[in-house]
Amino acid sequence: MTDSYTPPEKWTWDSESGGRFASINRPIAGPTHDKGLPMGEHPFQLYSLATPNGVKVTMMFEELLEAGINEAEYDAWLINIGEGEQFGSGFVGVNPNSKIPALLDRSGAEPLRLFESGSMLLHLAEKFGTFLPVSGPGRAEVINWLMWQMGSAPFLGGGFGHFYAYAPEKYEYPINRYAMESKRQLDVLERELGDKPFIAGNEYSIADMAIWPWYGQLCLGRLYDAATFLDVESYENVVAWARKIDKRPATLRGRMVNRTFGEPSLQLHERHAAEDFGTKTQDKLDAAE
Repeated sequence: MTDSYTPPEKWTWDSESGGRFASINRPIAGPTHDKGLPMGEHPFQLYSLATPNGVKVTMMFEELLEAGINEAEYDAWLINIGEGEQFGSGFVGVNPNSKIPALLDRSGAEPLRLFESGSMLLHLAEKFGTFLPVSGPGRAEVINWLMWQMGSAPFLGGGFGHFYAYAPEKYEYPINRYAMESKRQLDVLERELGDKPFIAGNEYSIADMAIWPWYGQLCLGRLYDAATFLDVESYENVVAWARKIDKRPATLRGRMVNRTFGEPSLQLHERHAAEDFGTKTQDKLDAAE
């Protein structure tokens, strides 16, 4: 047990917080440097990285294109958050919160900025009339789960993930506290997925796309090296759901876009056309069979 910490009367920022992302954490907002954003030819310009929040949006774009909605063509530009590119003036102009992803929709008379991944999923679903019921109880249920994910994932990522995987020192209390909450959330999903194929019902939706990059990849052993620690295999319904979504071609492509880590064959740093994937996706899908 370490000595107890006594908070000062007034907190001041006089040193880096430590941990893997210490160099980009700060208590103020706004740009740190002037840098514009690149622009491609497509209606949608995405600025992102293949973290779980970024993967939500690329999964959605790839599902729309898989469904034959060519109006959803997009350019995906890499934002290296380790180098602080999210603090450039152009990026902050699209997302004042300086977090990936950021999206420009240029399909209308005036460019529309979108920040927060849940907002992007809602916008795209409503714009193209898919992956979200237009009205009624079904729509409410999808939005319930979308909002659940937006509120719950910070406990998994910024809570459990930080203290278990990224903090400069490991402390029992925060790891136990957030492990307990992460397992409670997995149990919520386990119970809900016991009698339906997707989280909001019988149809695949933006709720699944929001939840899968976090909880699905956790159960597939791709997040924080924590699958054994959290005993994810005991959540059989969640694991089956995660594997089912993992087999979708659009999921694989969505995982690859703006990815700069892991297996090289799964990395596509920028995406400007379907041809950019080459044969990578089919080869990977064939190998998984």
